Amino acid sequence: MTKERTGRIIGASFGLAFIQVNAGALPVAAGTVLRVLAVAAFVALLITLRRAPAPRPAPAAEAAPAVHFGRRYRYVVAAEAVAGVAGIVVINNLLHTPRATVGWIALVVGVHFFGLAVVWRMPALHRLGAGLSGCGAGGLALAAAGAPQAAVAAVAGVLPGALLLGSAWWKVRGAAEPRRTATPSSGAAVS
Repeated sequence: MTKERTGRIIGASFGLAFIQVNAGALPVAAGTVLRVLAVAAFVALLITLRRAPAPRPAPAAEAAPAVHFGRRYRYVVAAEAVAGVAGIVVINNLLHTPRATVGWIALVVGVHFFGLAVVWRMPALHRLGAGLSGCGAGGLALAAAGAPQAAVAAVAGVLPGALLLGSAWWKVRGAAEPRRTATPSSGAAVS
């Protein structure tokens, strides 16, 4: 399995976890449907990645940035873990607002994608980071305003999970599309 596929599975796993953990705060019917859909999407992604042919090496000019799990990646993840734990301690022990925890986690996970975008030279991760950070900030705001736990869980838990799963699927879909080539007469890209 390639490092890029491993990265997709890691992201999708966290998406699945976000949904599984937070869907319980929703009404039973909605939570159950979301949990089942998340599992189905995750399993289908695993099957699709397993069946997909090994990627052919692209010419150097067209090569996508490689996913590396080296030292710089570990720094980003370590900073994420420290910020996550420190924030949870503050939220629970000093602010006494445990419902804000999921918003904090989503915010920290979102911010960590900005670091990964730089480390992996993948600007598209900035969009995912912005989406997750926005969900986390929204969840924190809802918690601070005293919104019901279901609202906080939906905005800061279920939605980020869907974004993570969707991002993994988006990359699979993009990898399945044929490369665009230029036509000799127009120079325009066509499928």
